[in-house]
Amino acid sequence: MYNCCPDIDWIGIELNPCLHPYIRQEADRQGLTSINVFKGTAEQLPVADNSIDVVVSTYVLCSVTHLETCLSEVKRVLKPGGLFIFLEHVAAEPRTWERRIQEAVTPLWKTLLHNCHPNRETWKTLEKAEFEWVHYQHCRLSLPVVSPQIVGKARKSLETTLPRALALTSGH
Repeated sequence: MYNCCPDIDWIGIELNPCLHPYIRQEADRQGLTSINVFKGTAEQLPVADNSIDVVVSTYVLCSVTHLETCLSEVKRVLKPGGLFIFLEHVAAEPRTWERRIQEAVTPLWKTLLHNCHPNRETWKTLEKAEFEWVHYQHCRLSLPVVSPQIVGKARKSLETTLPRALALTSGH
């Protein structure tokens, strides 16, 4: 087995402990040697402030209970200038059949599929989350109910950890 990523310390958060062995197995298959998987949610990350270079989210933001809290946690753990990379399914355009279907199935969908909200307008919350910048694009995979998707990245400001007095004296 080759070690593709000797300098990566990989941390995963998964609520379902039954999935942890599969995550570890896939990490091993990919050559990751430094991996930690924690039981938890994205709204309460077991990581120190300003300690992570990159946070990756794939089909997670649809199922968190408090999206704003989750994004605050992402910003908290990212180092200044750190990146948040995401791929998420989101609500379809308003007043379309696709959106009507999403709205109709959401109550049962959330119950059966671990709080997944197929009608969540995640991009709106990302835009309000006070990242330095957020870039994303809508795309479409052939997945009924959980399409369209957004793919993108957001950056934590470099200035988030500057002491207030220093920021005021430097004209910021």
